[in-house]
Amino acid sequence: MFRPKLPDTPHVPSITTHIPQDHAPAPSAGRPVTPFVGVGVGAIAAVVVVGVVLTALLAAVAVSAVSVAIATVVLRSLVSSTNKR
Repeated sequence: MFRPKLPDTPHVPSITTHIPQDHAPAPSAGRPVTPFVGVGVGAIAAVVVVGVVLTALLAAVAVSAVSVAIATVVLRSLVSSTNKR
């Protein structure tokens, strides 16, 4: 009695297409893959560490440049005010 009556939804037939995929198995070189996985993880870790260090150095250079610019403006202001007196 208190439950709403929902309208019936029409059933739409689904269309499926089959695309044949012939993949030949990769030829085995006869060497294990595990040493290369370890090298890849180490290389990725090295790239991440170098990226973090370079980003930190870039931020330090930017902060230094801003502080030098502010000091230059202050000194220029002080020198120009003494020349006017």
